[in-house]
Amino acid sequence: MTTHLDHVRWGIIGVGDVTERKSGPGLQRAERSSLVAVMRRDGAKAADFARRHGVPRSYDDADALIHDPEVDAVYVATPPDSHSDYARRVAAAGKPVYVEKPMARTATEARSMIEACDVASVPLFVAYYRRAMPRFQTIVSLVRDGAIGDVRTVTVQNLSPGQMWEPGHAPWRVQPEISGGGLFVDLGSHALDFLDLLLGPVEEVHGLAVNRAGTYDAEDHVVAAFRWSGGAVGTGTWGYDADGRTDQVELVGTRGRLTFSMFGEDPLVLRSEGAERRIEAPYPDVVQQPLIQTVVDELTGRGTCPSTGRSALRTAEVVDALLAGYRACS
Repeated sequence: MTTHLDHVRWGIIGVGDVTERKSGPGLQRAERSSLVAVMRRDGAKAADFARRHGVPRSYDDADALIHDPEVDAVYVATPPDSHSDYARRVAAAGKPVYVEKPMARTATEARSMIEACDVASVPLFVAYYRRAMPRFQTIVSLVRDGAIGDVRTVTVQNLSPGQMWEPGHAPWRVQPEISGGGLFVDLGSHALDFLDLLLGPVEEVHGLAVNRAGTYDAEDHVVAAFRWSGGAVGTGTWGYDADGRTDQVELVGTRGRLTFSMFGEDPLVLRSEGAERRIEAPYPDVVQQPLIQTVVDELTGRGTCPSTGRSALRTAEVVDALLAGYRACS
């Protein structure tokens, strides 16, 4: 895409829960941005969303929205099994694509999306919104400014109690044919993508995935060991049949350590030179708005977005590597 827009008029494919507060209002509140059309296969629900959010038009057909001449760019907010198809259709129409995370079920699907956008010469952005959130930008600044020295080791823990659903009623996030895996794919990808930003791409990864509880088909425990291009090494544990909740990332450096949660708003804890400092780092009201603003800035020639198809592909490749053995046996 070589011609910059003055203002970005958005259409959304798939107005479900994520668009109510996390993203939809961000498209409306960002500078030089507006939301002009939404689509859902259930036309009544699409119309209801449009009415409640003040959106001019609603559709029950994706192609109608994609080819709406007043839609400049399309945000794909459906579950992952349809991301590749919709992204390729939007690209073929010559329009920029912003797609929910995880980018796709597999790295192969992600590559097909990148290829389609490259052929059409349109940009592809992915909603790994922690890359632009002030909370996580604070972490990036602390690390890059040397607050803990050189990062040597990283420990990631994301644990929660198991859940039971009636047969046939498990959410799509734990249905591999829709999501690509279980909660690790949905939640763990956030940490993997942010650490890619913070520490550089993963250069080596080893691990395994298992299903211990047997309450759904996807993996429910994943353990991993990593080496990042920046030199740090670390481990990760994701378990969704635990006795309680743990949400913690710890970075240990040559001069101190930094501890924070990926999903909570509790203060960052910086320990260095025998002192402890707690740094308030709340979430914005609309969590995707900072990233959406970077997308709009790039489309209007005022900046660049830090979360692209290519950066998200690296996260998809790490997920694939960790789930390869489990998928092969499933």
